[in-house]
Amino acid sequence: MIDYSIYQDLLVEKDNGVMTVTLNVPEAMNAFTPGLHNAMSRIWSDIHDDPEVDVVVLTGAGRAFSAGGNVVAMQKKIDDPAQWDEIVPEAKRIIFRMLECDKPIIARLNGHAVGLGATVALFCDIIIAADHAKIGDPHVSAGLVAGDGGAGIWPQLIGFARAKEYLFTGDLMSATEAERIGLINHVVSADELDDKVYSLARRLASGASKSIRWTKQVTNIPLRQLAHSMMDLSISVETQSNFSSDHQEAVTAFTNKRKPNFTGG
Repeated sequence: MIDYSIYQDLLVEKDNGVMTVTLNVPEAMNAFTPGLHNAMSRIWSDIHDDPEVDVVVLTGAGRAFSAGGNVVAMQKKIDDPAQWDEIVPEAKRIIFRMLECDKPIIARLNGHAVGLGATVALFCDIIIAADHAKIGDPHVSAGLVAGDGGAGIWPQLIGFARAKEYLFTGDLMSATEAERIGLINHVVSADELDDKVYSLARRLASGASKSIRWTKQVTNIPLRQLAHSMMDLSISVETQSNFSSDHQEAVTAFTNKRKPNFTGG
């Protein structure tokens, strides 16, 4: 039996073939701590190998799915480049291993999914959101490149024209709009979210599991090829942006609760 308690800032529960993985840093709206980032880079291999799991539901504790970046951690990664270097291989593993995991992954968006939180949600196989949730990738608003996979997955889901507008502006959209343009699968009221998510999860768990897994593997071939062709360069340019003056200005502005004054540096 696999011991999932080793994964920091994740809550893991199993119920008749359905595993629920909860991003569990509710006091920070499930922003990615170093521990959570590391855990998300490793857990998918265990899930892939776990014979007790047929379907995964990925969600967040509290009122958000994930707020994405953590401002304190951002400053630490500017001040200490070694900390940035540590997360680079993890960032790639999060995407590669989610795509390689053969169990269907349903994103349960109980609240906002922002930045890396949005990226992780969009690399799930099926995305179901509460109607109050918003989703977006505001890397540029922090003076960063969406090199964590966002620049790859958004165009695949909604086309290049729409994706570029949202990635260039960093604007968030409502769950209703996300469903309308095909970014996510379904939007329901908060009261209906669990029934919608878990009825589908149970249906898949009781289905022809081998066929479902093999279908996922085949369907994900283009996404795996895309990720392997893009991630090295996208992480590289995000690394450059991490040490830019605009990123430092954004972190300072967020800390002081003011709007950044970007200079293009």
